[in-house]
Amino acid sequence: MFTRIVKMEFEKENIPAFLSNFETVKQKIRSFPGCTFLELYNDKNDETIFFTYSRWNDEADLENYRNSTLFKDVWSVTKPMFKAKAAAWSVDTLHSLA
Repeated sequence: MFTRIVKMEFEKENIPAFLSNFETVKQKIRSFPGCTFLELYNDKNDETIFFTYSRWNDEADLENYRNSTLFKDVWSVTKPMFKAKAAAWSVDTLHSLA
């Protein structure tokens, strides 16, 4: 299992449309085979910066999602709203304290 973190910076006027679209697609993303967790974060100091935090069973599951019609549909709506290019990291959990 690993975590995917994606940083997205939006034009301020596009934030309501992004949030509305996320509300529509979040359950579809979370239900995609191999996705075990999904959260959306908003930066405390810059309202235009958002992060998605998702957990995947393995890299093949994430790649299947990234090659899916669902991802292409989500990204085709989301990407034009960006103020800056998105950045993404795939990370392994070394320690977790709950």
